[in-house]
Amino acid sequence: QVQLVESGGGAVQSGGSLRLSCTVTGNINSVYCLGWFRQAPGKGREEIGSIRVRDSTTKYADSMQDRFTVSRDSTKDTIYLQMDRLKEEDAGMYYCGAPNAGTVASCRIYYGMTYWGQGTAVTISS
Repeated sequence: QVQLVESGGGAVQSGGSLRLSCTVTGNINSVYCLGWFRQAPGKGREEIGSIRVRDSTTKYADSMQDRFTVSRDSTKDTIYLQMDRLKEEDAGMYYCGAPNAGTVASCRIYYGMTYWGQGTAVTISS
């Protein structure tokens, strides 16, 4: 069993940067990967990128890879989402998720996630 806690959201101006954190409590090595997703008001949850726990291999949605970077600090059991050159359409709730413990699964599909954090809100001003 793991728990995920996101942090780092807030208000930023268009063109700015923000780094989100997702801290994992429990045994991070029990999950195959962790993914970042976002949800804008009135829209569905979409993939940003993910990281494989055992070797920190990352994957990204095509539309996200130019401005978003997923990384991991293994000393803190924390993954990060670095967001650069932010646009107004990047506003929304940002979530990290993980598949069921012991399951080898893709972290690119939101409905495949078992564990979710509470989310952290990002607002972008022009």
